[in-house]
Amino acid sequence: MQIQDLPYPDPGAPDARSGPRFLWWLFRNQLDGQFKALAWGLLHFLSVSALPFCVGVAVQAVVDRSGSRLALAGGLLALCCAGSALGDTFLHRAAVTNWITAAARVQQVLARKAAHLGSALTRRVAAGEVVAVSTGDVEKIGWFVEALSRFTAAAVTIVVVCVGLVVYQPALGVVVAVGLPVLALAVLPLLPRATRRADVQREKAGRATELASDTVAGLRVLRGIGGEELFLDRYRAASQEVRHAAVRSARMWSLISAIQVLLPGLLLITVVWYGVRLAGAGRVDVGELVAVYSSVMILTYPLRHFEEIAMAYSFSRPSARRAAKVLSLERATDTGGARAGTEPPSGDLYDPATGLLAPAGRLTAVVCGDPDAAGRLAERLGGHPSEKGESVLLGGVPLDEVPLETARTAVLVQDKDPVLLSGTLRDLFDVPRSGDVDPEPALVAAQCQDVLAALVQGSVGAADPMDSRITERGRSLSGGQRQRLALARSLVTDPEVLVLDEPTSAVDSHTEARIAQGVRELRAGRTTVVFTSSPLLLDRADRVVLVHEGEVVAVGVHRELLHSEPRYRAVVTREPDADRDGSEDRARQSPTPGGPGLPAGADAGSGLDDVLKELEEIEESA
Repeated sequence: MQIQDLPYPDPGAPDARSGPRFLWWLFRNQLDGQFKALAWGLLHFLSVSALPFCVGVAVQAVVDRSGSRLALAGGLLALCCAGSALGDTFLHRAAVTNWITAAARVQQVLARKAAHLGSALTRRVAAGEVVAVSTGDVEKIGWFVEALSRFTAAAVTIVVVCVGLVVYQPALGVVVAVGLPVLALAVLPLLPRATRRADVQREKAGRATELASDTVAGLRVLRGIGGEELFLDRYRAASQEVRHAAVRSARMWSLISAIQVLLPGLLLITVVWYGVRLAGAGRVDVGELVAVYSSVMILTYPLRHFEEIAMAYSFSRPSARRAAKVLSLERATDTGGARAGTEPPSGDLYDPATGLLAPAGRLTAVVCGDPDAAGRLAERLGGHPSEKGESVLLGGVPLDEVPLETARTAVLVQDKDPVLLSGTLRDLFDVPRSGDVDPEPALVAAQCQDVLAALVQGSVGAADPMDSRITERGRSLSGGQRQRLALARSLVTDPEVLVLDEPTSAVDSHTEARIAQGVRELRAGRTTVVFTSSPLLLDRADRVVLVHEGEVVAVGVHRELLHSEPRYRAVVTREPDADRDGSEDRARQSPTPGGPGLPAGADAGSGLDDVLKELEEIEESA
């Protein structure tokens, strides 16, 4: 695999049982690139290591006044220099290719897992950790994968040179052959402590990233309540902890580096001292002494790769562990595709767990007193359950038996906090869709006229509103404007079933009334489920369902349920003392004339009349 061939057609199924297993899986999937790097690395290191022998031959040729051997030594030097240059060039090329392709493979499997899990991902893993894995951790994992082949080439070179020295000059070669393994293994006792410090640094960095992500995401709210300084102080403290952990880790690695410099120097002194004594005794020629001395100096270069591989592994191991943690996550129920190859199902949407039924082609509003429970139910209707249970049925077909892509084509869920990606408005609507709904009517139905004007005003040179730019997550827009753009995007997709969770919670009542009418008209003949407690949306629904404590307890239309169901009225009118268990309406029996929460002289019935009156006024104005 070359860089220009990325992305992979299929990155494969990762082994996410542990961090080391994940690293081994990456290595096995890059054997071709690893062998190339190993071959070029051997050429480079062996050419470099052969230079001292050539120098030794040249020195001895000068001592012996042999012109032919001096010419031979010069030719060997030129050949070794050419091999070193060629090997180094293509080793670097192969190593960078291995690094980038390994990182790309990790990013692809992470992106595939994120798409597979959907909203379940951020419920089970912090958003900051996901960001850390997909950015910094990917680079560190790629570093270890590409460093492995260079380390292997360096290790093989050291073994070959040691054997060559023993054969070339046994007396000095044995000293080098014994000393080099000691040098290579001397830092092993320090590696566990260095690894632990690196783990602590990575953990604190992940926490700081998560805190920064949360702070930036909620900066508008924090400014509104005057809490930005508090969170900034928390981030400063977290970043200082990261700095201290990084300094502690760097100290350990500097100690390892110092040992890697000190011990080869001691070995070099030992070789020179012993070699001079042997030369004085006539047991070693001058050229042999120069060759062995130069070899020890040259071997410090491949020895540095032992330090690099140790550092790369210590940094990549926690990164691989975090990546494996994300990749090991599974959906609560897997739409494995028992009905693979079938068309997207259609018909009534039914949830056996709650008894919720959304008839085909109708607008169904769902009222749920618990917003969190409403969010979980909305996700379950879309085939994204947070826990195992009986599958939702669409047209009598369990969504769990439908391939995931098909299920998501049939049912689209828009959650409470939809995300707007940066780019042009045209890019925003470049989503998989049926083609039956154009962006213009969707924008009109979502009441986005003022949003378009604001985007055009903020985009220099954008005459066409579709060419206006949206900033990251739509931060330049208000909450209501982002909400309406997200609703328009959902309407453009035109799925068989559209599930909306509080789609108008951030807009004013008059705009909400027009949105309710626009969605009803644009989605005519399509199944739409809206989770809301807004009377304006509920009043325009064909069918209203009250879900209480995980079960459907009432079904009807909005105005009937207001009169007949106290629990429904408690949620919709926000009556503080209404009995939500339905046993009796305590607000009507309060000793205070108006009951708690109502003005004196008023009662729950008058509050209900006010709601109905307000509905009529908004309908007339809209």
